Amino acid sequence: MNLILLEPEELQPDGTARITGPRATHVRTVLKSSPGHALRVGLIDGPLGTATITAVGAAGADPRHDVVDLACILSEPVPARPPVDLLLALPRPKVMRRLWAQLAAIGVGRVILTNAEKVERDYFDTHILRPATYRPLLVEGLQQARDTRLPVVTIHKRFRVLIEDELDALRPPSAHRLVAHPQEMTPGVVSWGFRQETTPGVVLAIGPEGGWNDFELGLLEARGFQRISLGPRSLRTDTACIAMLSLVHKMIRQ
Repeated sequence: MNLILLEPEELQPDGTARITGPRATHVRTVLKSSPGHALRVGLIDGPLGTATITAVGAAGADPRHDVVDLACILSEPVPARPPVDLLLALPRPKVMRRLWAQLAAIGVGRVILTNAEKVERDYFDTHILRPATYRPLLVEGLQQARDTRLPVVTIHKRFRVLIEDELDALRPPSAHRLVAHPQEMTPGVVSWGFRQETTPGVVLAIGPEGGWNDFELGLLEARGFQRISLGPRSLRTDTACIAMLSLVHKMIRQ
């Protein structure tokens, strides 16, 4: 945990805050901090800064009862929202659970979850898509990466409606649109379109582990998506997401 993130309701008008649960336990038992020590803090979707510990308490053996009081100065600007959105065919629930924190850590502005032919319909009924489940995992990833901008999550059960009718409102067509698909590619094709000082953003579409079908690929390409690939190997969803997002972030920074 490289940053302590505060919920808006935790920060008082006088700059004080009280944290409990895993964050307080981390401060007390991992960082071994005590009153007078300084910590890096941030407000979710807000500015960054520092906090001085004013009190540390442990109420019994249950770590949920740990308490840390802070005096915060949030003087640094709000981080920019990551310019990359991920359009992801919903993977198996246990894979999606692993992905939430990693996506927040590596940096995405929006997670757009969608259906596809090779997505099992009951995946959409899993608790992993409930905000009460995935939001703490996103916060975990942000604390690792020292960011405050919580990814926006939207869920779309109708793939065609999403691509044809809803996507432009989520990210304007001026953004680069890329669809990951395993195939042989000539060197340099992946970086096409990024050779400029600024980019209006990127939407990266990653399909199910069995791949997009021909109809889905055709629909994406008709709406401006360009195929990109890491080669002919079919990768697990979590591997493909991290590899592709790392590559896209690198291209944007060039």
